[in-house]
Amino acid sequence: MATMTTPVTDTRRISGGGFLIEEITPSDCFFPEDFTDEQKQIAEITANFAIKEIMPASDQIEAKDFSVTRRLLKEAADLGLTAIDIPEEYGGLEMDKVTSALVAENISKQASFSVAFSAHVGIGTLPLVWYGTDAQKRKYLPKIASGEIVSAYALSESTSGSDAVNARTRAVLSTDGKTYTLNGEKMWISNAGFADLFTVFAKCAIPDGPDAGKEKLTAFLIERGTPGFTNGKEEHKLGIRGSSTCPLILTDCVIPVENLLGEVGKGHHIAFNILNVGRYKLGNAAIGGGRMALNNGIRYAIDRKAFGKSISEFGLIQEKIANCATGIFVGESVCYRTVGLIDKALAGVDKNDTKEIQKRIENYAVECSIVKVWASEMLDMVVDEVLQIFAGYGYVEEYPAERAYRDARINRIFEGTNEINRLIITGWLMKSAMSGKLALMPAIKKLMEEVISGPSEKIEREGALADELNLLANAKKLTLFVAGAATQKYMAQIAEEQEVMGAIADMIIEVFAMESAILRAEKIADGQPAVASAVPVAMARIYADKAMSTIELAARKVIAAVAEGDALRTQLTILRRLAKHDSADTISLRRVVARHVIKAGKYSM
Repeated sequence: MATMTTPVTDTRRISGGGFLIEEITPSDCFFPEDFTDEQKQIAEITANFAIKEIMPASDQIEAKDFSVTRRLLKEAADLGLTAIDIPEEYGGLEMDKVTSALVAENISKQASFSVAFSAHVGIGTLPLVWYGTDAQKRKYLPKIASGEIVSAYALSESTSGSDAVNARTRAVLSTDGKTYTLNGEKMWISNAGFADLFTVFAKCAIPDGPDAGKEKLTAFLIERGTPGFTNGKEEHKLGIRGSSTCPLILTDCVIPVENLLGEVGKGHHIAFNILNVGRYKLGNAAIGGGRMALNNGIRYAIDRKAFGKSISEFGLIQEKIANCATGIFVGESVCYRTVGLIDKALAGVDKNDTKEIQKRIENYAVECSIVKVWASEMLDMVVDEVLQIFAGYGYVEEYPAERAYRDARINRIFEGTNEINRLIITGWLMKSAMSGKLALMPAIKKLMEEVISGPSEKIEREGALADELNLLANAKKLTLFVAGAATQKYMAQIAEEQEVMGAIADMIIEVFAMESAILRAEKIADGQPAVASAVPVAMARIYADKAMSTIELAARKVIAAVAEGDALRTQLTILRRLAKHDSADTISLRRVVARHVIKAGKYSM
């Protein structure tokens, strides 16, 4: 494979969170229809590898035969799939983030292997890429790229999962300054049973400066075989049973000072920046898993006969298939729009300026958290609907729906729980607004004045999605209105109102997803006959109707919490005005979608 980058267009760059206050057009967004030929080729290579090599070994993988997992990781490396995020000078291919996301999506047909692969190439490798010294990179990255060694990431502990900065593991610098001694235990570490190189986080005393003596999170590189470093027994898990998940035990584990990764006390920067990438990649893996599950469900529905005909002809089965297909379409839109934003932001950045690269990725922390939450919950919906299509057979291990159902559940916990990510979404936006980084407060103030003054003139839009675009505009207004009302009520204490923060996050998530679906459908429809774009338009209309219902319910929840009496009645009146819309005929729209994918025998967008 050759090193490549996504073509950079002349369209404007949208700042993180800017979708809430800016008028976004289809040309501002990157969607699957914008993949280059090279990206499509790499996606096909990855998918073929997953189908021909990984899937036939599924039983061995699920039985925790890690020699098979390691062999497949080496074979993936031989195809270049483990080298995409690694710089060329260290044996990598240094490709764009869209390509990296495509590999994550297409490798995910077998969930347990997908976890091992992602832990290796993502959170296991990027800390070294971004924070390692040249000597550290030259020592380890070529071997990681070639699959000679497997990497892992050890952050969580039994008492500090999402609250990782409160780690109990300690690292103490020796008096001669040549070694660190680590003591503690890490929990739920993917690849722990067979990985060779671990990024381990521990509290360590700051040696000098204003924080001298204070213990802060710090990252270290530890090789398997280091005295005092062992792993515990494999966890027996609900799903992803074929992945390795063990505790790591550090008992007077001595490592050379050269194994410090980054700076003492700056481990939280490493952890949080790596998790942003992990979140959007998890979203792509969820899309791949959802597509695999749906395709199994479609094939089963076509073949299964009841009452003298295929169950794929039944309206309620078609409704399930359409819900799943729409979820995957919207998920693709959300994921690749986000990764496209990141690639555009990275265009022109010096590849050696890792601080600037991290800063630009961090600017899209909200979008990365949205991808993670939305895609993981979409996947849960898909595997549940597919299991129901299989009915009794779906509950039996020899059919694919059962394992997909179990495997999906972890994604709402991985990379920060969905609850934590919801708080990140609202908190990050509020912080950006207060600092002036994002012009959210002026937008809220303007919106407040507008809605209090009464109904505004309706903007006339054109096209098959004109009604949905009006709905989107009102959804943004309603979200800003509710965020403003909550901010007025709680001021700086809003971060303590987690239920309110979560409900506002749900509104923000649905606005981004709705907009992504509409803009993608518009982009597909541009210049095409109505028949050719009927299915994506139907999906966008289905989702917009559902999203607005979710937004309205979340808005009611917040308003009821922040207002009472006349103020409550006034705010509910505004809510009803902004949420008012004619419902789409979603029964007919779902039939259009279902019949399209059933005829194709698979999800075929």
